[in-house]
Amino acid sequence: MKLLSVNLGRPKSVPYTGQRDGLTGIDKRPVDGPVRVSAPGPKGVGGSGLAGDAVCETRHHGGDDQAVYAVAREDLDEWERTLGRTLPDGSFGENLTTEGVDVSGALIGERWAVGPEVVLEVTSGRIPCRTFQGHLGEKGWVKRFTERAAPGAYLRVITPGEVRAGDAVRIVHRPDHDVTVALQFRAVTTERELLPRLLAAGDALHPEALAKAREHVEKSGATVEV
Repeated sequence: MKLLSVNLGRPKSVPYTGQRDGLTGIDKRPVDGPVRVSAPGPKGVGGSGLAGDAVCETRHHGGDDQAVYAVAREDLDEWERTLGRTLPDGSFGENLTTEGVDVSGALIGERWAVGPEVVLEVTSGRIPCRTFQGHLGEKGWVKRFTERAAPGAYLRVITPGEVRAGDAVRIVHRPDHDVTVALQFRAVTTERELLPRLLAAGDALHPEALAKAREHVEKSGATVEV
């Protein structure tokens, strides 16, 4: 398991973002050399966890619990076959394009050692948005991406350091539950009856998803298995 690429984006003016200034950093490209990774600060204040990477819409993107976004090259390859087009590393706006890592099948709270220094922790799946659809230029993209439920993973930074293309990725901790990124994604998008299951992931879960799960349980009176 390894990093195929580390991808950074610069602010770019586009017609398809909801940002008032029309800027987005979703167009990420592979870079050479090491990139510093660290916790960027709370959502709404902090942006990307990667030095030199732009997050222009900090209301919904970036921050400590979405510091890094990873996508499996295998998922990009599958989409290439479906869409009939080439998708270079970074096409989904991901910071890390991996090889041999089951990114959407990762457990919430799973920790990855990347290279000799960095440790990251899986928090949630990526929710598609208008900017993502505009960037890809695919009609109905949000619906298609949601239906496949292989969203890639957001990660928080546990141990900062440098990463670069070619770094090994090792799973150094697997929590004792069955809440995967894909399950979490389905629960907050199309299968809300799954929300109570997310509570098993505890505080490792992205705080917004955890709040949704707790609210659902309180309102529905759903039984939570421990």
